[in-house]
Amino acid sequence: MSQESARRQPLEPASAEAVRAYAARTRADADQLAGALEDIAANGLPAVEDCTPWEELREAHLARLTAQRPAVA
Repeated sequence: MSQESARRQPLEPASAEAVRAYAARTRADADQLAGALEDIAANGLPAVEDCTPWEELREAHLARLTAQRPAVA
């Protein structure tokens, strides 16, 4: 056993599960991005008419974040 692993402190079960869930979400996001890039490599970029402007995407995302945030009095 190396000295580095001897110094590690185990996580609480709930914390370990949260880290695993974050890793799974991150892996899923990376897989989705890789799929999109592979599609672009195979088929080229989509037509401009078929794309959503980034400003619209930003506004939609900000609206989702606002809806999730509790109201402040």
